[in-house]
Amino acid sequence: MNGVFSLIIGWVLDLVFGDPSRLPHPIVWFGKMIALGEHRLNKGEHRKLKGALLAFFLIVLVFTVTCLLHSLLFTLHSPLSIAFDVIIIFYCLAGTTLIREVREVFLALDRSLDEGRRQVARIVGRDTSELSAQEVRKAALETLAENLSDGVIAPLFWLALLGTPGMLAYKMVNTLDSMIGYRTERYKEFGCWAAHIDDVANYIPARLTALLMVLAFGRISLLRFVTKYGHCHASPNSGYPEAALAGILDCRFGGPHYYFGELFDKPYIGENDRELSTADMKTAVRINRTAEVLMVICVLLRYLFL
Repeated sequence: MNGVFSLIIGWVLDLVFGDPSRLPHPIVWFGKMIALGEHRLNKGEHRKLKGALLAFFLIVLVFTVTCLLHSLLFTLHSPLSIAFDVIIIFYCLAGTTLIREVREVFLALDRSLDEGRRQVARIVGRDTSELSAQEVRKAALETLAENLSDGVIAPLFWLALLGTPGMLAYKMVNTLDSMIGYRTERYKEFGCWAAHIDDVANYIPARLTALLMVLAFGRISLLRFVTKYGHCHASPNSGYPEAALAGILDCRFGGPHYYFGELFDKPYIGENDRELSTADMKTAVRINRTAEVLMVICVLLRYLFL
């Protein structure tokens, strides 16, 4: 029952507060560790090997330290271990913050295109300085779908599988990929293992996310659309939640984008290149929230009956 209480409290805290920007955040610490390792190791020969060693070391380190802390707190006083789990779950879930950021993009775009570009730059990795209003909206909604998997469903999946140590280790995997898992000149060797590990860690969660989104919309026939377009992405995983949202909204995602000054020609997901609107954003947010609730229920049932 401890897992049930920890999940409910941690999830409710995320719903109410989102990411605690004024408090120390473990993802910030992860980023500093990765940046330090990349600065010291991403040079000279054997960059692929050094990048692999850094990724494995940091993931194992986070998992091991979290296990040890949890065991120590449980030995000292059982409620302390529950509080520890609540904090981990609270920090690892990013559903509320992501939705807030996407809403802010649409509000900023209503004021001016430049504001919309600046706001969407906070949540996407692509260059945003030349995006049109339609491209800003597409970028925000693509990120909303993709990060439903990365920021909500996948952490909950690994929580159900390996507890809070697995959940936090997954966040290290995801942070490694978001920082060094690019196919640019600087990272294509050093970060390739980080990207591969992230692909493996997200393989099931990404497809589960798409399924939950379709269930949340209530039209199972959309699974055919997801199957058709889910693989149409540079990532083996991100295309599935994006395809689910494109099918739900009857729109088209993907296409060429610039990352760090380099053009990446991504395949299109969907065919109806219609103008997106604030109403589409509201539909996407509703689907995200419903899919999140469905996943939380699944994890709670796992704690109760398995």
